Amino acid sequence: MSAPQLYVTFPGTAREALSFYAEIFGGELSLYTFEDFSRTDGPSDAIAHGVLSGVVSLSGSDAATGDKTVRMEGAMLSLLGAAEPDVLHHWFDKLADGGRILDPLSPKPWGASDGQVVDRHGLHWLIGYEPAA
Repeated sequence: MSAPQLYVTFPGTAREALSFYAEIFGGELSLYTFEDFSRTDGPSDAIAHGVLSGVVSLSGSDAATGDKTVRMEGAMLSLLGAAEPDVLHHWFDKLADGGRILDPLSPKPWGASDGQVVDRHGLHWLIGYEPAA
């Protein structure tokens, strides 16, 4: 791994959330249940470890009994310049489905285009790009 990667503890929705991100970003999704890891601190079908590997990589699990779950405050996942503008707009729209747009992905006074969205699973995204040269 060459950079930090976000690891999210979901409130029993890891399978749904990581599958949602795989549908948006593509990549390879691997999911392992509590049963797979012989864990008894949650439901046997809960996700003990999940990894989305690709152009956007995320990892996560379902919360074990007593664990805290995801709550984004004062942080965003930045996808600035991570793909071509049309792809970034597509990702933004997909993340906004069932989520909340905080700032539309649009041209800004400083010349770049960006926007912010909190998706249906509670992750806060900053997506944008510089104008074509």
